[in-house]
Amino acid sequence: MTSQLLVVETSPRGNDSVSRQLTRRFVSDWQAAHPAGEVVHRDLADTDLPHIDAAWLAAYFTPQGRQTLEMKQTLRQSDILVAELLSADHFVIGTPVYNYNVPSTLKGWIDHIVRKGQTLGFDGKGLLEGKKATVLIASGGSYGEGSPIRERDIATLYLRLVLGVIGISDVTFVAGGGAKTVDMGEVTMDAFVRTMAPAIERAARV
Repeated sequence: MTSQLLVVETSPRGNDSVSRQLTRRFVSDWQAAHPAGEVVHRDLADTDLPHIDAAWLAAYFTPQGRQTLEMKQTLRQSDILVAELLSADHFVIGTPVYNYNVPSTLKGWIDHIVRKGQTLGFDGKGLLEGKKATVLIASGGSYGEGSPIRERDIATLYLRLVLGVIGISDVTFVAGGGAKTVDMGEVTMDAFVRTMAPAIERAARV
């Protein structure tokens, strides 16, 4: 059976993005380990993803058999995102940290894929058991063991919580702390990515 990897990108910075460079390294390693695998890309920087509003909620809370065509259209983008997630065996999220948490684009994606009856059971049990997730985080600060700002690592706590809610317990976090050194010209992008390479390769080869 062919493995499928879903790649979720968030940064708007293109080639200047540390998180995107980490993700590219991950995809390369994953393809080497799964030569017959399929890679699906979802770039949230290029996805016109609406915020959850009253019309979306009205459609969401209406049983499928009673939804109007307009309601179905309102949920269409969300349905596409959920389908991508359901089809994947492994998915990788590459994200920067903004003000200690994930960017609004990633929060928006999460709001669209946490769906009762699809990724979350009506009993509150997550429905995506058996899938794997890898989260590649690029942050200006370092939040590792012994860091004086460790308690500010909200992004990791939030993503672990949300992924667990939808049933994904097999989650690997690769933390690229100190990424601001690349922006400040103290370290080259290639050198920074090389320091993360062993952890990325381990996550990609499982």
